[in-house]
Amino acid sequence: MKYPTFFLYTLLIFLLPTALRAESVIRINQLGYLPGASKTAVFLSDSPINLAQFELYNSLTNEKVFDAKPAAADASIWGKKAAFRLDFSSFTQTGGYYLKAGTSQSPSFRIDHNVYDGTADFILNYMRQQRCGFNPYLKDSCHLHDGIIVDHPTRSGEHIDVTGGWHDASDYLQYVTTSANATYQMLFAYHQNPTAFGDGYQANGLPGKNGIPDILDEARWGLEWLLKMNPAKNEMYNQIADDRDHRGYRLPNKDTVSYGLGKSRPVYFVTGKPQGLGSHKNRSTGVASTAAKYASAFALGAKLFQANDPGFASTLSSKALDAWEFAQSDPGVCQTACVVSPYFYEEGNYLDDMELAAASLQEMTGKESFSKQASYWGNLEPVSPWMELHRARHYQYYPFVNLGHAWLAQSSNPQTSEQFKAFLKQGLEDLKRYAGDDPFLIGVPFVWCSNNFVVAAATQARLYRQITGDTSFLKMEAALTDWLLGCNPWGTSMICGLPAGGDYPAKPHSSITVELGETTNGGLVDGPVYQHIYNSLRGIQLLEADEYANYQGGKAVYHDDIGDYSSNEPTMDGTASLSFLLSSLETEGQQQADKLPIKDSEGALIRMNPSNKEVYLIFSAHDLNNGGKTILNTLNKHQTQASFFFTGDFYAQPSNKQLIRKLIAAGHYLGAHSDKHLLYADWTKRDSLLVRRTQFEADLKSNYQKMKGWGIEASAAPFFLPPYEWYNQAVTDWAHQMGLKLINFTPGIRTNADYTTPNMPNYRSSEQIIKELKSFEKEDPHGLNGAIVLIHLGAEDKRPDKLFDRLDEILIFLNEKGYKPSRLR
Repeated sequence: MKYPTFFLYTLLIFLLPTALRAESVIRINQLGYLPGASKTAVFLSDSPINLAQFELYNSLTNEKVFDAKPAAADASIWGKKAAFRLDFSSFTQTGGYYLKAGTSQSPSFRIDHNVYDGTADFILNYMRQQRCGFNPYLKDSCHLHDGIIVDHPTRSGEHIDVTGGWHDASDYLQYVTTSANATYQMLFAYHQNPTAFGDGYQANGLPGKNGIPDILDEARWGLEWLLKMNPAKNEMYNQIADDRDHRGYRLPNKDTVSYGLGKSRPVYFVTGKPQGLGSHKNRSTGVASTAAKYASAFALGAKLFQANDPGFASTLSSKALDAWEFAQSDPGVCQTACVVSPYFYEEGNYLDDMELAAASLQEMTGKESFSKQASYWGNLEPVSPWMELHRARHYQYYPFVNLGHAWLAQSSNPQTSEQFKAFLKQGLEDLKRYAGDDPFLIGVPFVWCSNNFVVAAATQARLYRQITGDTSFLKMEAALTDWLLGCNPWGTSMICGLPAGGDYPAKPHSSITVELGETTNGGLVDGPVYQHIYNSLRGIQLLEADEYANYQGGKAVYHDDIGDYSSNEPTMDGTASLSFLLSSLETEGQQQADKLPIKDSEGALIRMNPSNKEVYLIFSAHDLNNGGKTILNTLNKHQTQASFFFTGDFYAQPSNKQLIRKLIAAGHYLGAHSDKHLLYADWTKRDSLLVRRTQFEADLKSNYQKMKGWGIEASAAPFFLPPYEWYNQAVTDWAHQMGLKLINFTPGIRTNADYTTPNMPNYRSSEQIIKELKSFEKEDPHGLNGAIVLIHLGAEDKRPDKLFDRLDEILIFLNEKGYKPSRLR
C-alpha cells in the first residue's frame, strides 16, 4: 500500500527524536528564590526568536502578576539560536509562580523566605554516606584494617590505625588534601552561620539528637581521622589506597580489592618528594600544601570546640602549631599518588594553604604575628590562579576558593583589609570578564569538577559582598548559585536529591546507585566538562540514551548517566564546599522571616508557634459529613474559629452546601484537601511517588477552582492538607512551588485516629484518644502550644463513638488549661 507524500512527511516529523526537534525552554532555580534576592531565569531556543516580553503568573490562579522586557545574550555559547535573561528581581511577593516567554512555560517555582531551609543539613546526608570505618548509611563497617605504611624511610610495612574519615568520591580512596579542606569548609560554615544547622543525628551518623549540631559532628569525624593521619610531630600521612581501587562497582563494606597487604590498604607517608609505587609518579616538591591544610583544620577546630570539649580543643591547638612549624620547614606541594593510571591530584600551589593556616592560627590564638604571616603569603598570590588564567589541570589550584583572603579582608588593620578586599574583587572581575555575554553568566573553566569552581566562585562573591557591601557582582553571584540548582542548559540541579520532585542527578556514577538503585542524596556531582575533555578521558561509556542530547551542542557537556564519571560523579570535598553557600542563603532567609513554625522531615508544617498558647483545630472531609452540624454548633457555642480542609468533590456535593455557607459566614478558614482525594505516596515506601507532578498540580488546581466558586480565593487559602495526611518531600516541594504551605497534624496527637473502627487492629476509642491528648499536653515540653489537632468531619457508621460528638469536652479541656483555640492565618 502506498501512503500519500504529505502523510509520510507528517509521520516522519512526528517520529523525529526529541533531540532533533526545535524547542524553546525556560531554565530556573528549581528550589526557588528569596524575595529580596536577584531573580533571573534563562530562555533558550533552537530558533532565532526575537523575544519582546516575558510574563510571571501565579501558579494556582494563572493570573499574570508581572511582565518585563528580556535581555538578549549570546546563545551560540551553548549551541542555541536565541537566548535571553528574564530578570524579575523587582517582584518580591511570596508565592508560587511560573514564567512564560513566547510559547514556552517554566515549571512552577516559589518565592519565599524559606526556600533554602534545611539545605545545609541536607548535603550532610552524602557526607555520612561517605564515611569510612562505621558507615551509618549502610549500618555496617568497612576498611577496618587500614593500613600498612608505605614510602616511610624506617616504618614502611608497619601497621597504623587510620580507620575513619571519608571516601573521596565513588571510589574508596582517602586523601588528606580533600578531607582537610572538607573539614575546614564545614567548620567555616558553622562559624559563619551557626543558626542554619540542626541536630538530627548522633556522632556516629545514626538518627537521633545528641545536643551538637550535625555539621560539627561531621567536622569532628574528619578531625579525628586527621589526628590519626598525623600521629606525631613531623609525621604526617597523605593518602590511603590508590587507583588500584578502581576495580568496578561494589559497596565499601564488600570491598575486596587487594594491594598485596592482606586486608589492609597502603597509607602513604608525606615525603615532600615525587611519589608513586609504579611507573607513574606525581610531582611533589615539599610538604607545605598538606601540612598547612592540617594546621588550618586543627586551628579552626580548636576555636570552635573550645566551649563544649576543651580537652579535644587543646589537642587540636597543639597539633595546629606543630603542623604550621612543619609546613614552614619544607615549602612546596605534596600531591596524591597513583599506580595504574596517570590521574592524580596535581596540586600546584601552596601559598594559599600557608595564608589560610596563618589566618586560622590568628583566629585561634589572637596573636597578630600570625596575621602578618598570613598577609605575607597572601600577597604572593593575590588572585586564585584558575580565576586569572581560566584554566587548571586536575586539582591544580586547590582549594578552589581562598578563604584566607576572606579572613584578611576583615582584618582590624585598615591597610590589610582594603588590600585583600581588592584581591577578592580582582578575582571576581576576572570571572565576570570570562563570563562575557554567557546567558548564564558563568565564567568558570569547564575542566573536571567544574561545579567545585562554580561553588568557589559563588562563595567568593558572597563573602566579598558581605564584607564590603559592594553589590557589583550580585547578579553573577545569584547566577552561579542558580546554575547549581537548575538554571543551566540542561535544566537540572547538580545536587543529588535536591529539590525532591525536581530534576536532579538520579543516576550518578556511584556504587550506591548501581548496587542499591538509590541516588546519593546531598552529593554535588562533578559537573559539565569541555567537549574535548569528555572525549579524551578513559573508560567513559553512556549506559542509557542521553536525555539531554538536545543541549550538548555548547562548550561543555553533562550527562545524568552512571557511565559518565567525568560529569556525574559526586565528590566529598565538593559537597562539603556547599556548606557555607547554602547555610548563608538559609540564614539570609531566616533573617527576613519568622522561623517559628516547626516542620517534619518531609517539609510539612506540623506545629505553629510553640511559644504561644494557641491550639489549631483542623477538620478534614472528602465523602463523609455526618459530624458537620455538630462541629459547627459546638464551635459556635464556644465562640471559636477553626480550619476546614475539603476535597473538590466535597465542595461540589450539593448536600454540603448549607454547611459550607455557614462555615464561610462564621469566618472559619476553608482550604484544600485535593480534588479527588488521591494517594500521593506508597504506604510502605514513602519516597515512592504514586502520582506525577502534572497530575498533582492539575488535581490541586481543580480543588481550588471549586473553592473559587464559593468565593474562596487561593491567596486567602495558602494552607493545604494532603489527602490521607500522607506525602513525601517531593509532594511538599511541589506544593511549595505552587505557593502553598503543606500542613499536617502534630505527631504524637492521635485525634486523627477517629476514623478507625473496632474491626481494625489500630482502633482507638474516643475515650482513649482524649486520654492520649491529655497525656501529650502534660508530657510534651511545650504542652499543646502551637499544636495542630486534626479531627475528621465524618466517621463510618461502624464506629460506635464519634470523636466529633466529644468536641465540646475537648474545647472545655483546652479552655481550662489556658489554651486559645484558633484558626490558621
